[in-house]
Amino acid sequence: MSVEAALPAYPRSSRARQQHLFSLLRRGGAPKTLAQIHAQIVVGGCAGSNFLLAQLLARYVGSGLFADASKAFEGARNPSTSVWNQMIRGHGGSRGPRGSVECFVRMVRGDAEPDGYTYSHLLTACVRSGLFGEGLQVHGRLVRDGYVSNPFVKTSLVNLYALGGGESGMEDARKVFDDMGERNLVCWNSLLAGYVRRGDMGGARKLFDEMGETNVVSWTIMVAGYARNGMCRQALSVFNEMRRLGVELDQVALVAALSACSELGNLKLGRWIHSYVIEKICSRNQQLSVTLNNAIIHMYASCGSIDEAYEVFRKMPRRSTASWTTIIIGFAKQGLADDALAIFHMMLSVGEPEAQPDELTYIGVLSACSHAGYVDKGRHIFKSISVSQRIILRIEHYGCMVDLLSRAGYLEEACRLIESMPMKPNEAVWGALLGGCRIHKNPEIATLVAQRLAAELDPDRAAGYLLLLLETYRTAKRWTDVNDIRQKMIDIGATKPAPGRSWVEVNGVIHDFVAGDRSHKRTCSIHEMLRKVKVQAELGGYHPDALDEELCAAA
Repeated sequence: MSVEAALPAYPRSSRARQQHLFSLLRRGGAPKTLAQIHAQIVVGGCAGSNFLLAQLLARYVGSGLFADASKAFEGARNPSTSVWNQMIRGHGGSRGPRGSVECFVRMVRGDAEPDGYTYSHLLTACVRSGLFGEGLQVHGRLVRDGYVSNPFVKTSLVNLYALGGGESGMEDARKVFDDMGERNLVCWNSLLAGYVRRGDMGGARKLFDEMGETNVVSWTIMVAGYARNGMCRQALSVFNEMRRLGVELDQVALVAALSACSELGNLKLGRWIHSYVIEKICSRNQQLSVTLNNAIIHMYASCGSIDEAYEVFRKMPRRSTASWTTIIIGFAKQGLADDALAIFHMMLSVGEPEAQPDELTYIGVLSACSHAGYVDKGRHIFKSISVSQRIILRIEHYGCMVDLLSRAGYLEEACRLIESMPMKPNEAVWGALLGGCRIHKNPEIATLVAQRLAAELDPDRAAGYLLLLLETYRTAKRWTDVNDIRQKMIDIGATKPAPGRSWVEVNGVIHDFVAGDRSHKRTCSIHEMLRKVKVQAELGGYHPDALDEELCAAA
């Protein structure tokens, strides 16, 4: 039923009209309904009612219609505290949260007095926009005005110090937290998120164990925190504990767990999560977030199941730039350059406004070209980025292009590209060129690279590049240079690169492998299989060079 149908005639008294319109606002409805009620407020001569305006703004802001809220606010002559609060809240949740501070300044210049909700919304905006200095000023004002004991305000203060308080932020947040007489779960979770944000998972775990009450947000913070800090086994341990205790698995928790599955190659659990999503979320007609779909795609691609990744991508009703980029990178990592490029061209032809190629997309495409040796295609794509008004070339793009040219033997062109870079080349760029010198046996350019690297690399990171240089000299039979590099490695204390690490899932069990480690109970069988693989590779025409032999010896 439309609002007009619900209002065949206005009640005669102004008070009755306001109460009637207020009841309509409280019922909720679609954005179109809100606009109709707004029109009735104006037509009915009730636009000056702060009582109605505050409720209207609350509905607009709550529905994500901040632009409409701003238009409704423009006509307010003497806004009440409640009206200002809704505008400060709206600015805080918008793309320009700094507007909350400007709104607060206008508020205190007028007749309205800030209350606890004002300061709570204002502090939230300060956290979102990184305005820690302004947040400190708000804290001082809170003490002056006597609102520091307000539980909502204290929770916002914990957020302020925990998420933006510098080196002493967690100490200050903990002090505010400990001074609170009554702590709600939101406040506990805010402090927990602060520890996680700072990478202090030990402090986070200790606090989590102290919590008498937890909810899905608490558990999700822990799962996501462990995953984000590279502690993926702990992330999945907490996630499995969630499952055991019957804690609701929301989409944010599932995304965090899928991230850990991707890192560990845990395809079995990843598939279970995908099945859970289909059975528990899709079957209830709940909208699946694009982020969750992207995480499923990434999990399958990282675990080598690129066909399953593509099937999820294909069935997505809506795709973001990250969706396209994830599947492109997935194909590229599997060596399926043609598929990666086909998806990229499909992305361009579809032309969805919210799914335009970004910097990461082009890194994935250039990487695909590099591994497939598609030099001309790579040149064309790199040039298209150069002339684009939307994409700014980053060092990663140059690195991919140098890698492509170097692998294909265009070493002089790679050198010219490096010289033309608007930023200083990093180790990855020089390493890509050195790798090309090794493949194509060009000690002259390798020597120039070595001279550039000598002044920039510290011993902890030098070994890998020096080994590449050593092998280049060895291939060219420049034995004096080989001995010089060996001596240089001794002189600067360069050791072999940190051992490689990998995971593989066999029959539902994740096996962890580190180069040089012989602690695995089936080490002998593993090495016997590696020997057989090597023999088969040699029969197929592959002959490892000296560097390959040296690096493999560590395994």
